[in-house]
Order: sequence, then C-alpha cells, then structure tokens
Amino acid sequence: MNGFWAALQFLTRLPTPPLRDYDDALAGRSALYFPLVGLLMGLLLWGLALLLGGAAPGVQAALVLALWVGLSGGLHLDGLGDSADAWLGSHGDRQRSLEIMKDPRAGAAAVIAIGLLLIVKFAALQALLENGQAVWLLLAPLLGRAASLALFLTTPSARADGAGATLSRHLPRRPAWGVLFVAALLPVLILGTDGLWLLLALLALGIALRRLMLQRLGGCTGDTAGALTEFSEAVALLVPALI
Repeated sequence: MNGFWAALQFLTRLPTPPLRDYDDALAGRSALYFPLVGLLMGLLLWGLALLLGGAAPGVQAALVLALWVGLSGGLHLDGLGDSADAWLGSHGDRQRSLEIMKDPRAGAAAVIAIGLLLIVKFAALQALLENGQAVWLLLAPLLGRAASLALFLTTPSARADGAGATLSRHLPRRPAWGVLFVAALLPVLILGTDGLWLLLALLALGIALRRLMLQRLGGCTGDTAGALTEFSEAVALLVPALI
C-alpha cells in the first residue's frame, strides 16, 4: 500500500498517512498507481457532477473544473506552464529549455497555455454535462495519468536528476505494462467503440508529444509529463464532445 499512498501524496492534495522509509525505489513503484489515483479523482469529480445535477451546465462545469484543479494542486498545470515557457523561450536550445523549466517564475507563454487549456476543458465539460455524459469524468483523470506512466516507461529522462528521472529509473517495467493494459481496456469496456476512438486519439497525441520531447530535450522531464497529462485529459473530454 505504500506505493499507492506515495502516488496519492505526490499527485493530489488529498490527506494520506505518513510515509516511512520513502526512497527512490518507493518513488518508482508509486508510478504504478498513477492510473488508480486518476480513477479516484474521476470518482470524486463524477460524484460532484451528480450532486450538482440540478444546476446549470455552466455552473456544474465551473465547479467540477475547480475541484479538478484543487485535487491536484495545479501540479500538472505547472508542468504545462513550464513546458510552454521552455518551448517558446529557449529558441530551440536544449540546455536553455531545461534551465527555463527549473525557473519557478511563470512567463507569458505559461499563462497563455494554462488559460487556453482551462478554457478548452471548461467548454468540453459543459458540453458533456449538457448531454448527460458525466461518466467520461471517470476516465479523463485516469487516462491522463496513464499517459504519464507510459511516457516514463518508454522515454529516457532528459535529466540525470529530478523527480522524473527517479521515477523512470526505478519504475518496475513489467508490472507497468500490465497496468497500462488494464487502463487501456477500461474505456473500451465502458464506452465500446467510443472508447476505442478515444484510445486512438490519445495514442496519436502521446506519440506526437513524445517525438517533440526527444527532438528538443533528448527525453522527458517531470514538467513535460505534466503537460502530457493535461493535454491527455483535455483530449479525453474533447473526443465525446466531437464525435
């Protein structure tokens, strides 16, 4: 259970029991539980949407999105912002990109990227709730965190240190593939053909962003994993709104 509690502590602001003997190996094992943490978040979001069933869809969408951001403490949004600043401010230089990602200050690119992403999520959420498709809320956080697990599993780290490098180095490979298989199976079991279209869209997104990371950085970082999580969640909301 320590791996689950470590993942919950890292990915959310939900209360967890104190962890003893936290080390790099536990950090690596915790990545196996990323999709499960996402599913837990999805259950909370879905529950809130059901409780707000009598409210206007825009109000529901705003409150669900606020809870969504609050649950993660903006962790992945921060990664998205840092990645946007690095991509636009480094002029293609790898070392400069990595330096910008470590800078705690947010530039114009970060503000714009985060703002646009939240607008897209809000609009897609509103469309889902208007059409009675709140069940997609179960899957979006799960698949977003499964995407980051897949990234750490298949992509070298761009840095020798940092949280992303630790996760990638100590991630148990064979169990991780099993977790990803189950995570990919759930959308198909729940949504049928729509779930298959969603998986294809997420696969295309993941391949494209991974290629960009390899070209610019030579690998992934915790920030780029956060950006991938945010984009994957947005796609998971957009696909049912578009099909």
